[in-house]
Amino acid sequence: MHAIAVSEPGGSEKLELISVPTPQPGPGEVLVRTQAAGINRADILQREGHYPPPPGVTDVMGLEALGVIEALGEAVSGHEVGEQTLALLAGGAYAEYFVVPAGQLLSLPQGIDPLVAAGLVEVAATVVSNFDHVKLGSGQTVLIHGGAGGVGSFAIQYAKALGARVFVTAGTQSKLDYCRSLGADEGFDYHEDWHSAVMVATQDRGVDVILDIIGAKYLEMNVSSLALDGRLVIIGMQKGTRGTLNIAELLNRRGTVTATNLRFRTPEQKAQICRRVEQVVWPMISSGQIVPGHQTRVPFDQAARGHALLESGEQMGKIILVNS
Repeated sequence: MHAIAVSEPGGSEKLELISVPTPQPGPGEVLVRTQAAGINRADILQREGHYPPPPGVTDVMGLEALGVIEALGEAVSGHEVGEQTLALLAGGAYAEYFVVPAGQLLSLPQGIDPLVAAGLVEVAATVVSNFDHVKLGSGQTVLIHGGAGGVGSFAIQYAKALGARVFVTAGTQSKLDYCRSLGADEGFDYHEDWHSAVMVATQDRGVDVILDIIGAKYLEMNVSSLALDGRLVIIGMQKGTRGTLNIAELLNRRGTVTATNLRFRTPEQKAQICRRVEQVVWPMISSGQIVPGHQTRVPFDQAARGHALLESGEQMGKIILVNS
């Protein structure tokens, strides 16, 4: 089969189409023929050599996919060959076929183009698991960094569905307008003093929850933006891995700083998150309460172009690779 591989760590030009053996499903696993795969920031980090896959997982990138089941491993029930499915992966979606534990398969939300759904799996699983983790609820205020991206555009709508007041940061006026069109109450240009703007908008109270994809660069400002008993959850490190934490300020705010990832969770944990997405998010998608964000589709063999587009900072919403 064909797969997208990295010749050596580096830029998007290091991606190449190669031939590799087709994987075979083991007990509890299924083999899926890939129809589409989402591109995520984690893929770029892996391509650059900063985010290797968990032990025992293929080096082929790709954390979410749409496909058709081709074969069932031993002891798999509830699925059948020929079934179209979505999948949450630890790796492997940038290929013609991938193997995944059956518990990490998801049904398709009703009434949605399957290709659109292909770009929802990772963002929905990330946002739902993290907002559950920090207990975001009705009447609270959340600040979402990178509001115009794939995670951000979903997080805005899910937070609004939970009854939260939503603030975002983004880099251009068009992106801020896009975030507002999705339901954001306030938007701040991250090139400017967004921390002061947050404090003005909250009358110096701060926000209850921050969902952060940036990492070290924003650590001090994030803590300073928390309300009493506020929670900062870090899910990315686009701008560094080492920051300075003012412990006194964190104590004064009774704040919590936590960091999570999805890729390194156990199959059992991922299966639970998948069921949560099916039960909570898919009905919101099908009813129109959450509208899938902007999506850009790139041919499978042009993965390098997809990566370059994501890195350009010009993209709004999600990029997916489509296997014709």
